[in-house]
Amino acid sequence: MTEGTLIKIGMADLNIGDAGAVLKTTGLGSCVGLTLFDPALRLGGMAHIMLPSSDIAREGQLNIAKYADTAVPELIERMKAKGALVERMVAKMAGGAQMFAFMGGSDTMRIGPRNVEATKQVLETFSIRLLSEDTGGNYGRTVELNSDSGIFVIRSVQFGVKEI
Repeated sequence: MTEGTLIKIGMADLNIGDAGAVLKTTGLGSCVGLTLFDPALRLGGMAHIMLPSSDIAREGQLNIAKYADTAVPELIERMKAKGALVERMVAKMAGGAQMFAFMGGSDTMRIGPRNVEATKQVLETFSIRLLSEDTGGNYGRTVELNSDSGIFVIRSVQFGVKEI
């Protein structure tokens, strides 16, 4: 991989990158953009998670990148295949917004907050520290992870650019 390679992560997609590659996903509303980073290898991974649990899957062929409970373990496995150690991995995430106001307290409409909760639960299962997050609100985000530095850049129309 050459310096400065851009790896685009689509909706319900995941990938890893090293050697200075930048992983980027756009259109995070209620979806969660999760990154994992192994600082010793300078290896990063990103998943664009749409839904909290694969228990609700209706598609014939399960898209493991779509759900928190399947995307996180897959991302970990891909990074381990490149030599990463779970003990060294750290996480950052953004997204999980509540994009629309709904009357009533129906949990099914709280997709953003549920995505955040489910992603955190899976990270806890693997004892991966969540270093920082920019979640919630009611606005969209675009995120990038620099695989060389581990810097996570979040862009939004409302709040401009920030690094975490």
